Amino acid sequence: MVSQTRRRLVSLVLAALTALTVIFQAGVAAQGSIQPRQLMPKSSSALVSLPIDQQPFYPDLQSISQSWSDVVLGQVVGDSPAATLLNFYAVMADVGRRADELGQQASLQPGFWSSAQRREQINDTDLLFSLAVKALDASVFPESVRNDMADEAAIQLKLVLDYIFTHGQAPLVVPDLAEMKVLNDQRTTPTQSWRIPATAITLTSEIDDDPDNELFYFSPQTVRSIGKMYAEIKDIPAISQPFATPLFYRDFIYTPGYLVPPKWYLMLPLAFRSWMEVPIYDQTLFQITMAAVVICLLALCLVWLFGQLAGTYRDEAPDDQEAIWQRDSLAWKRALVVLPSLPLTVLAEFIVDDVINFTGLPLVISTYGFYVVWYLSAGVFVFFLFEALGRSGSEFLARLRGVPSPLRLQRVSNFVMPLCRVLGGIAFVCLVYRLLILLGLPPNTVLAFSAVPGLAIGLGASKLLGNLFAGLSIQTDRPLRIGDFCRVGDHLGFVKKIGLRSLEIQTLDSRVTVPNSVADEATIINYSLHNRTAVHSPSQGMDIRLAIPSGFSPFQLEELLRQVRRELNDCTWLSHVLSTLETDNSDTMELVVHGIVSLHGWDPYLEKKEALLIALEECVERAQLSEMEVAVSYSTSSQSLQRLPGLLERVVCVDSQLIFGACRFEQIADFSYKFVLEFTSVHSVHDDFEDSIHDLNRRIVQLMDDEGIEIPFPTQTLNLLQS
Repeated sequence: MVSQTRRRLVSLVLAALTALTVIFQAGVAAQGSIQPRQLMPKSSSALVSLPIDQQPFYPDLQSISQSWSDVVLGQVVGDSPAATLLNFYAVMADVGRRADELGQQASLQPGFWSSAQRREQINDTDLLFSLAVKALDASVFPESVRNDMADEAAIQLKLVLDYIFTHGQAPLVVPDLAEMKVLNDQRTTPTQSWRIPATAITLTSEIDDDPDNELFYFSPQTVRSIGKMYAEIKDIPAISQPFATPLFYRDFIYTPGYLVPPKWYLMLPLAFRSWMEVPIYDQTLFQITMAAVVICLLALCLVWLFGQLAGTYRDEAPDDQEAIWQRDSLAWKRALVVLPSLPLTVLAEFIVDDVINFTGLPLVISTYGFYVVWYLSAGVFVFFLFEALGRSGSEFLARLRGVPSPLRLQRVSNFVMPLCRVLGGIAFVCLVYRLLILLGLPPNTVLAFSAVPGLAIGLGASKLLGNLFAGLSIQTDRPLRIGDFCRVGDHLGFVKKIGLRSLEIQTLDSRVTVPNSVADEATIINYSLHNRTAVHSPSQGMDIRLAIPSGFSPFQLEELLRQVRRELNDCTWLSHVLSTLETDNSDTMELVVHGIVSLHGWDPYLEKKEALLIALEECVERAQLSEMEVAVSYSTSSQSLQRLPGLLERVVCVDSQLIFGACRFEQIADFSYKFVLEFTSVHSVHDDFEDSIHDLNRRIVQLMDDEGIEIPFPTQTLNLLQS
């Protein structure tokens, strides 16, 4: 230190003066010139230190110490370096003395718990210590360990002051308010700070966060370097004086508890305590062992909780219509699984810091670890909390709007959940930023981190922003909703999800993810009808076009429409039915049927569409078979030709499910006479209709045989040319 350098310089000067005395025999004059500074024998290599009771500030120190002995309330910092320095030194000396007395076994009374008087004394000691620590500007320490590091720095500063006040060779004048004004008048650049001569300890009233401050504190630079100062003097034997506390720091770092060890620890045998207090890198065997046990238990608890959280994802309910009502319970379960990690981490940090009393670098490392675990767990918990609130809120809104249905809940959740997740993500980011500040990163650096997302958005996330705004547009305009059957561009299917970035469409063969920006620009055809009060599945249109075989007569077309409309009337699941005939550009006739169905999902939709398509095919076949040609040979007599329509009518009327329409002699063909028989079917089952046609044909053949009417065979003339 500076004082040691001064001693060496003074020794060299003394040696030079002694040599000059021998040579010039001017010993008296030379001896008289150095006698006022010679406090040690000539043979000594250093000057004698000035005792603390001979320092100019000692009377004020005694007076201040007496005032603090009478009352434990007050303010250590003052309006001058003298006020702050002497207050701090007197209070810390009193705290060290009290802690030493309360930490002796002789101070204990019978019983496991401390008496009220002892607890009061401990509380007064803690209060005095906290007042003294406030004299340090500890803003240089990270916020997470600021209080602990300030406590440790205050004790180290007290021991450094013990050394300075007892090893100085010159009187130490600590300026008061008036003397500070005089000192500033002598300075080229006046400053509200004062440094103890030959040391790096500075007291200043210039506080960064408080420009109007007028009280003097130990400067941040002093607080930052106090550990190095203490390391230089810790092995130097202390000089006994009324305010010295040589064992203060050792007792503080080597025993559990805060300033005073807990009673259960003091009750242990001294031999056992001495074994537990074996120092290992400024900690004891007891502290390291207990801290390892606490940290291992916390790690096991966190691993178990993480396993439980992972299990909730394995047991996640499927995306069916009823399981979505269980998602709120699953979300609350996840939040409650993460929640215990917060108090467990706080408890572990309290045990390691306040009970085991870790100090120094191990305290910083463990505290950083606890803060990282706590804030990350808090971020995850808050995210799951917003998730659970969104799920429960969605169910509440779905029930509030009427009789709840799974589809209505899915639609409400589709709007509420993205908002809750965004809020949860923002809360998580805020907690991470707060963690970075607590770990010591400057606020400006943390704000610089916040600019990174903006830069990323500006450089490469423009598509993401476009999808987000398009998603908001879709949610606001609502051209489609969850469960709607629609066509988005080239994709036809049911809307399963509308997120902030994309929407999902369940097509016939796959699930297609369409970016919101693409969907917002595409042509959307929504086949669904929105019913505000309906509880059942959404309604969508079903359109079927069926080609009609060529050659259908007007009667067959009429019969087809009659059969189709009768069939559609029996389809209770189909509403707003329209059926008609159309021709395309090639003059091909088509049967067009359009209706509204209340279904959700491809399976029921295709099932109903297949059933309707088969029913329409059956109607086409009935219409086709409702008109029958009956050919008779040219040898048939005119009487038989005249009687044949009546005979065919009787044959048709045998079956009550067939209604005779007409029988006309319509054509004299090349090889036969042709009659056209028209009838209508009222069968409800197509197989019964086909059985009726089977029986009708048999009756017609039997009629022809009974009446002796010949059914001609097709003939064809073949001309052979002979060369």
